[in-house]
Amino acid sequence: MIGDKLRVLIVDDSALVRQSLKELLEADPVISVIDTVSDPYQAVKMIQKEVPDVITLDIEMPRMDGLTFLKRLMKQHPIPVVIISGYASDGSVAALKALEYGAMAVIPKPKMTTREFFEESRIMITDAVKSAAIARLSKHMKSIQHSAEPKHSADVMLPSPKEKSLKNRTNDPIILIGASTGGTEAIAHILSNMSAAGPGVVIVQHMPADFTRSFAERLNRISPLSVKEAKNNDTVGIGEALVAPGNFHLILKHNERGYYVQIKDGPLVNRHRPAVDVLFRSGARNAGEKAIGVLLTGMGDDGAQGLLELKQSGAKTIAQDEESCVVFGMPKEAIKKNAVDHILPLTQIAAFLNKL
Repeated sequence: MIGDKLRVLIVDDSALVRQSLKELLEADPVISVIDTVSDPYQAVKMIQKEVPDVITLDIEMPRMDGLTFLKRLMKQHPIPVVIISGYASDGSVAALKALEYGAMAVIPKPKMTTREFFEESRIMITDAVKSAAIARLSKHMKSIQHSAEPKHSADVMLPSPKEKSLKNRTNDPIILIGASTGGTEAIAHILSNMSAAGPGVVIVQHMPADFTRSFAERLNRISPLSVKEAKNNDTVGIGEALVAPGNFHLILKHNERGYYVQIKDGPLVNRHRPAVDVLFRSGARNAGEKAIGVLLTGMGDDGAQGLLELKQSGAKTIAQDEESCVVFGMPKEAIKKNAVDHILPLTQIAAFLNKL
């Protein structure tokens, strides 16, 4: 860090993208771009002179592609990496591989189609860079903050739970999981150790649009559960799991046939869409004491208020412990709110859920 500023190195073969990302990132008062380079070979030379706190990296580049560079970097000189690539926009296998190789986040390149879209991309990219830095620079966490821009709560999507909404409406248990930075691998670990005879699972992982489909397909391959990206009015029951689609909020509902989900557009909630708070609040309203809320690794406070509402509705609540989190932000905020019944390391969460 330079004082209180994060040092970022941009690696992208497009001069226009490099300049746009530099302007976008440096608009945040805690970020400083130390250099922009066009390929991994130049990046290596720059790193030898000055080690950045975070690298933003494209996937498709000349001479050496981003995945090859990422894999070598993680083995030889681990530095937090945020993938910013056109490949991320179609949920490609390459983007998923980037997370497996150690990237902290995968973000689509911002499009200049509308001012609103660009603004949301700016929030997504700057938050990802800060989250990546915190994963490495935990001792500096207090000096790395989100900007003080206003943010929406779950109120913009559905009303706060009323007392009458907290009554148990079903005998069916349901597991609700929320995560952000580092969550893809945490969720994969949990679902791969879940019982196929267990209750339905609904997941919100902060991810770009379309990328959640590939993520759900990967979970389906490694988990005993049947996992898919959620669509509007999909049901979820024993041995099934739904992943909220990127760029849409997911709301849990219940009728005489069991649980189902609604997929809705709407403003960013806690700077995210999908937002964990929206899922958790809907669980408090429609599952109550039959819900089990699980809040995993991630920066910020999304999910903390929702987990409290779940607990107040009679649900059991779990937070990942600090040692096993990539970023101990969201669970920490939930613990501060007294919203957590059980604080567990990642390796114990699946077994605990199976017992419940």
